[in-house]
Amino acid sequence: MNKYIRTSLAGLLTSTMIAGAAVAAGTHPETGEALAADQTFTYRILDEHSSVDPQVVEDVSGAEIVRDLFEGLMNQDEDGNLVPGVATGYTTNDTKDVYTFTLRDEAKWSNGDPVTAGDFVYAWKRAVDPALSSPYAWFMELMSIENASEIIAGEKPVDELGVKAIDDHTLEVTLSAPLPYFPQMTTHSTTFPAPQKVIEEFGDAWTKPENIVSNGAYVLTEHLPQERSVRERNENYWDNDNTIIEKVVALVINDENVALTRYLAGELDRTEVPAGQFPRLQKEHPEEAISFPRLCNYYYTFNLSDGGPEAFKDPNVRQALSLAVDRKIITENIMAGGQPQAYTFAPAATAGFDVPDVEMASMSQAERDELAKELLAEAGYGPDNPLSFEMVYNTSEAHKKVAVALSQMWKQKLGVNAELANMEWKIFLEERGNQNFDLARGAWCGDYNEASTFLDLLQSDSGYNDGKYNNARVDELLAEAKTADDAAPLYTEVERIIAQETPVIPIYHYAGVYMMDSDVGNWPVNNVEQNWYSKNLYKVAE
Repeated sequence: MNKYIRTSLAGLLTSTMIAGAAVAAGTHPETGEALAADQTFTYRILDEHSSVDPQVVEDVSGAEIVRDLFEGLMNQDEDGNLVPGVATGYTTNDTKDVYTFTLRDEAKWSNGDPVTAGDFVYAWKRAVDPALSSPYAWFMELMSIENASEIIAGEKPVDELGVKAIDDHTLEVTLSAPLPYFPQMTTHSTTFPAPQKVIEEFGDAWTKPENIVSNGAYVLTEHLPQERSVRERNENYWDNDNTIIEKVVALVINDENVALTRYLAGELDRTEVPAGQFPRLQKEHPEEAISFPRLCNYYYTFNLSDGGPEAFKDPNVRQALSLAVDRKIITENIMAGGQPQAYTFAPAATAGFDVPDVEMASMSQAERDELAKELLAEAGYGPDNPLSFEMVYNTSEAHKKVAVALSQMWKQKLGVNAELANMEWKIFLEERGNQNFDLARGAWCGDYNEASTFLDLLQSDSGYNDGKYNNARVDELLAEAKTADDAAPLYTEVERIIAQETPVIPIYHYAGVYMMDSDVGNWPVNNVEQNWYSKNLYKVAE
């Protein structure tokens, strides 16, 4: 597999022939390792994915599948660096508000049709079209594409989006403001191309295995909802000769302990480590139990909408609940997988982000607890008037353990009554998105490696601001950060406002805590975004 940017057609052909010959001979073309006869990668996911439509998918497990089925302008390598995808490269003007991508001639759809710049134009217009109601339409706004905001708001026609095909292999994007990290955002699934004639023929059914046409390294061959999804090599993929994994199987297993049992029985190549079990498994399986930083946060969000609980409109109440959370107990005793405690929304793993000093982080837990009691009393809650609310989370043993711990901490320290409710994933997303909750679990994995991917969730108009937090100063700072030469001071101020007003309770920042079969080669542990591509993996012979 070639991870570098190919600079010439001759180089492409030579490297492809060498790689293809090596794979055919049963050895890895770069490492020389003997390859397993069965190149099937099987892994566990917690919930049924939301979709495999690039402009509709909104969850991590769905995006993992979409990255295999479709390919965008740019990809990432094992360290998270940009590498060519459908585009061989790009140029930009001096003001960085016009980007021009050159598409490779040999890119094809799985039905043999060429992938053209028009396929990206169609997909991007589709993403902002109010008729689709894409849950990620707001991401196109974040990309600062000209007129995206007005189109999403229904104020301008879709055809005025700042994207056009100069010819079949040249895509030009015009931005409303300079955005130096714009190319990094094109690795996100929402920006992937879409096959217009297939969508128009089959409508919502276009993503079924019997109908779908895709341009990535794999095609969807089977999908049994709530059970399994299978993708197999796309023979028409432009880099198919360098692909080693033949088949990828995602199994929906809601119980992480059941998943671990199936992993140990040899049925899975990868599964998440159940909460609290990493220390034991690391001792028993040192070559298979792994933990590494991830660009994700775990938090609870307050419903601050007009219909939310009256109690949560008081920032003292929100801050009291956050102060009383003993994050060390959660990270060390419950999760125990190397997750760092979180007192800021953006993780330390974020590129160019200096974690600001926030008062809570420097306090002892005893000091936090004492202040929490004072704040809650000031808000009028105590033994004679206990604070009560419902907290919701999606079904998972780990999420349940964290929720139980939070409710017990609040009960013992503050006399708070928190009723727990778990929901199946899709229902949970819908209820949270419609503000049908008091306090809800949240988690976010960065769509690109820059602090705004997290902090923009708390911008008042964000599509994923499920708590409907609204702060004019935060909005102003985030808008300013998009064009600032140095956004770090702006992000620091945003984090300090968040820490003071507490629209969310950061709990911890993620680690990738997996059981990974030692036969799996090239898992990108150094890519904190964990944008992994099955075409870059391989399995070695035992």
